[in-house]
Amino acid sequence: MSTPTATQKKLVDVFGRYASGVTVVTCTNAEGRPHGATVTAFTAVSHDPYLCQVTLTKKSKACQYLDGRPFAVNFLAAEQTSVAMHFAGRPTLPAPVLVDGDEAPYLDDALATVICRPWRTYDAGDHLIFIGEIVETRLHDAEPLLYFARGFHRLTPADPQHAWAGCSDDPLMGWFGEDASFVPAHVVDQPVSSKSLPAHVPARQEANA
Repeated sequence: MSTPTATQKKLVDVFGRYASGVTVVTCTNAEGRPHGATVTAFTAVSHDPYLCQVTLTKKSKACQYLDGRPFAVNFLAAEQTSVAMHFAGRPTLPAPVLVDGDEAPYLDDALATVICRPWRTYDAGDHLIFIGEIVETRLHDAEPLLYFARGFHRLTPADPQHAWAGCSDDPLMGWFGEDASFVPAHVVDQPVSSKSLPAHVPARQEANA
C-alpha cells in the first residue's frame, strides 16, 4: 500500500481486480442438514499432501460449521450464476440440489468438486482460513464461471490466435517440427553418406570442379 490514506472501499476495489473462479463451499450444519456458501477466495495449497484452502468472513454462517468438519468445494460452471446467487443469500426456485456424499454434501452438476477432510483452521483478522485435505475429486467438461470487478463473467480468449503465434519457439507452428533432428556443425563440413543421416536430412551435395 503506497500511502496510509487508502480506504476500505478502495482496497475492496483493488482486490476485485483480481479475477477468480466462483465456488460454493458445502458442508452440514449443526443439525446435519446440507449448507452452502458462495466463496471466491479459494487456493490450491499443496500436492503432498493434497491440500486446498477457502477463506470465509467470520460473519458467514458456514464458519460455524467448517471448523474440524469435512467440506466440499464446488467450482461453478459458466451457466451456474443462479447457483452462485442462491448460496450468496439470494434464494432461487427450484433450489440447487446438494447430493449426500461420504464426507460432505456436494453439487453434482458443478464444473469440478474437491471433497476434503479438515486439516487446519487459521484465524486471519475478520476471516477464517480453512485448509482441507482432498480425498475425492469430481470433474465435468464445461466452461468456468468467473468473478471480476463485482460481476460474473465468462472465459474468453485474450487473443483469438494461438498464444505462441508469431514466435519461432512455438511448439506447434515454429521453425522445427517435433520430429526434427540435427547434425553437429563439426560433422557438416565432412563428406557424409545419405545413409548416415535421418531420412528427412539430405546429404550435402559437392559442387563439380
